[in-house]
Parts: sequence; C-alpha cells; structure tokens
Amino acid sequence: MSERPKIKDIAEKAGVSVATVSRALSGSSLVTDETRKRIHELARELNYRPNVSARNLRTRRSMSVLLVVRDVGNPFYLEILKGVEATAREAGYAVLMGNTENDPDREVEYFNMLRDGHADGMILMTGKLPPPQPGESADLSHLPVVVALEMIETAAFPHVQIDNVAAASAAVEHLISLGHRRIAHIAGPLPEVMAMHRRDGYRAAMAVAGLSIPSGYEVRGDYLLESGEACAADLFALPEPPTAIFVANDEMAYGAIHALRRLGHDVPGDVSVVGFDDLYLSKAFYPPLTTVSQPRTEIGRTAMSLLLNIISGDDVVAGPPAVVLPTTLNIRGSTAPPRK
Repeated sequence: MSERPKIKDIAEKAGVSVATVSRALSGSSLVTDETRKRIHELARELNYRPNVSARNLRTRRSMSVLLVVRDVGNPFYLEILKGVEATAREAGYAVLMGNTENDPDREVEYFNMLRDGHADGMILMTGKLPPPQPGESADLSHLPVVVALEMIETAAFPHVQIDNVAAASAAVEHLISLGHRRIAHIAGPLPEVMAMHRRDGYRAAMAVAGLSIPSGYEVRGDYLLESGEACAADLFALPEPPTAIFVANDEMAYGAIHALRRLGHDVPGDVSVVGFDDLYLSKAFYPPLTTVSQPRTEIGRTAMSLLLNIISGDDVVAGPPAVVLPTTLNIRGSTAPPRK
C-alpha cells in the first residue's frame, strides 16, 4: 500500500516551504491567491487528506467551527451555510450548526463550547451575546467570533452585513413610486439592531416623501410566520387600514399574505406586500413576493474567511471591522398600484 501523501510532498511539488502549504490549507491571508489555488490543486491531485488526529494534537485545534443561528428551521440560513461550508472545507474545517431558539441557556452553551476548545471559532447570527456567567468575564472580544448579518453594536467582533437602512428605504420607495401613501410596517423583534435599522429605513423613506405614519401603522413581529399573520390582522382592524405593507422578512410576509386572504383582501389588488430576504420559496409563492435579496452565499464565504484569518492569527490583516455587501430589490407580483 502506498504511503499517505504528506504536506511536505505538496511543498516539494509546489516549490514552496512546508509552512506555506500549511498556511494555504488553513486559509491564511498571508498566502497569495495564486499560491493558495496551486496548493489546493496539488492537494487534490495527490489525494492529500490531513491527519486530523495528529494535527489536532499538534495545533490544539478541533478543526471545526460553529455557525450559531436563532432558528435552524428557517430556510434563510441554508445559502449562508453553503457559503460557510464551502470556504471551511477548502481549509480543512468542519461546520457545526448551533440552534438557540432564542434560549439564553443554549446561547451560553455554544459560547462554552468555544471557550472549552470544542470549536476553533464561531459565526454568530443571533444578534445578541449570552448573559455574563458567574466567574466569567463579560468581555468576549478575545474569542474568535465573526458576527454575520445580525448586528451587535456593543461587540468588537468583525461583522459581515448589509446596509439594512438603505435596503429598507429602497423597498418602501418602490411602494411610494407605485402611488401608495398609506404604507405600514411589520417590524422584527425590536429593539434588536437589525430590526431597528429596517424600521429606520421605512421611516426615512416615508419622511423623504412627506408621508405621515398613522398611529398603529408600525407593529412588531418576531420574524416567524405566525407573527406576520397576527400583525396583518392588527393592521386591518384599524379604522383606516394601509394599502401597502413593508415586512421586515419574507417569512412574516408569507404570514401577512395568508391573513389578508382570510380577511378577503386580494394581494396585490387590494394590498401590496414587500418582504426582505428573498427566500427560495418567494419566487414560487403566490403571488411571487417582491422582496429585498441578500447575497447569502457570499455572506457565508466572507464570514468564514474572516474567521479563518482570526483563527490563523492574521486578524490584523483581516480587513475592516465591518464588511458591507450589496442588496437588490426583486420586484415581483405582490406589489401593484393602489386601487383608484
């Protein structure tokens, strides 16, 4: 049986040092893209597989990272996971999913996994940090954590995000351009930062257009379908209900449309609805949902690249503390001019 290929075999073929190969395979930014690509091609050619047990003993690393979300059942996270996993696999890392369900005890457990070395880093997508534990420092900035999309303004971690204010404003401006003047907003779980920024974008667009926001036109949900249904029912119990609704995420938008149909309202004939996230179901939903699209795969890749830099000790060259990626508004069948 032929001997298992080693890092030194790749180094000899590539004409570089063993240290350079090791850095390239771990995703270090100290290696040029050209060299990293060549080393990964050689690794595949030689059928190189890292000896995980030996490497873990030598580096004291688990070679796994945590992707922690608030609801693992939400399809929004699937494309982000694909991006995280693709970049992680290139560096020899496995990805573990953590599901908090907004439970503070679970949030503490995942951070303890990180502290205890069961994972080498964390991509955090819950929008909040766990409460301080007895005997533990409240300052978590020393931990290898990257925050993705959900923002934590009090944390010194690198963030990968979008401009929620601008994206929300664009969504509301679309409704205004169609002729809507009575526009309501179903917000996320305020006072979380992302929910506040999307609400701020709604308010900004309304203010620029000189439109007032009547009492009761801002309602708070929790990003789940059921809250979208409840919020839409509340809006249409008002004496003068809206002709359009900007919803802080697609799942609540689905719920809002279900509720509107039960109440006998046509979408978009009677009420236009705009969502946020562009879940894969939004194209197939009836009517197809007008929504803000986020580059979810790229978000995952970028977050994992930043985390690999931190794990490799290259956080100094990891780039700006916040990487802001672009969004687009996909206009589909759930929006139309208001009835005359």
